[in-house]
Amino acid sequence: MRTGRRSPWPAATIVAVLAASHPGASEGVPRPAAAPLTAKERLGKRLFFEKSLSTPPGQACSACHDPRVAFADPGGGLLPVSRGARPGLYGSRNDQPVAYAAFVPPRHRDPEEGLWVGGLFWDGRADTLAQQAQGPPLNPLEMANPDVETIAAKLRALDYARHFTEVYGQGALADPQKAFDHMADAIAAYERAAEVNPFDSKYDRWLRGEAELSAQEQRGLHLFEAEDKGNCAACHPSRPAKDGSPPLFTDFTYDNLGVPPNPENPFYLLDARLNPDGFAFVDLGLGAVVKDPAQNGKFRVPTLRNVTVTGPYMHNGVFKTLFQVMAFYNTRDVARWPAPEVGQNVNKEELGNLHLTNQEMEDVVAFLGTLTDGWRSAGSQ
Repeated sequence: MRTGRRSPWPAATIVAVLAASHPGASEGVPRPAAAPLTAKERLGKRLFFEKSLSTPPGQACSACHDPRVAFADPGGGLLPVSRGARPGLYGSRNDQPVAYAAFVPPRHRDPEEGLWVGGLFWDGRADTLAQQAQGPPLNPLEMANPDVETIAAKLRALDYARHFTEVYGQGALADPQKAFDHMADAIAAYERAAEVNPFDSKYDRWLRGEAELSAQEQRGLHLFEAEDKGNCAACHPSRPAKDGSPPLFTDFTYDNLGVPPNPENPFYLLDARLNPDGFAFVDLGLGAVVKDPAQNGKFRVPTLRNVTVTGPYMHNGVFKTLFQVMAFYNTRDVARWPAPEVGQNVNKEELGNLHLTNQEMEDVVAFLGTLTDGWRSAGSQ
């Protein structure tokens, strides 16, 4: 159980990242005025939306991380996981949004609480945005390129390949591995830009005194923070840091919530060469990365920013609505929910029997709706 609501990022680090992408953000809660993209960020943006970098061509990063839905999968919950570049292939997990991933710290063990913190992907296997950006292009279930040499050749063939020279110098694409590294570095730079991390939700504007929460949204916020009610803020901190930097709605730790397997996951039906366990497949999450059975079934706590538009939910997409998620948190231990995918290490201290009413669950969902970026008041829409 968490003993506090600390951010694993030092406050100065959060401010530094914000200041780099939001002018005037070094003091107080930043305003959403975005800085112009740098040359590296512009290159990264083009690569992020580049469809020729998959095999076969046609799948860009944006295919699973669409800016129209906070850089999450645009499927709208039609599938629990994302499609790959090759027809009939699917990943085993529900893609996480790219928005605000720039604030996820490298994976490390917190010395005070003994908890694993940070790392990208659900299981924390990548420490940086650049490392994360190099995963999908070589994953046979995603962009499906056979090797780095294939990717480098695709980069050299781009009609804007000269921009690599402008950003990284002469010969930037000559060596395949260096070309791949430059590609990932540019994409990471774009993912740190303000247009990916705008901090302009209704809640952000409420924190700045520029918006009013409805009565239901205020009730939901109270329930979200109350330790004797939802206590969601124990893992999803909701208040600005002491330096005024905005809340990220995650503490970046790991939990086994007792989530059941998702029988709708198309990964189960893949060829044995891609899924040798078939329907017996079990996702061990962090445990498989750190080689520790005590971490089996644990996945990184995601940000709740934009959560209303980034369904389905959980690592396997088993829940289609936020009310389902709330009902699971509220009654997991007292209602007839399916058994957990991993029965060991389940968090039984902070959820499972929260005693929330139906109205209270609706109120929390209403509050979560205030975390969607791009909010405009009724008079300005």
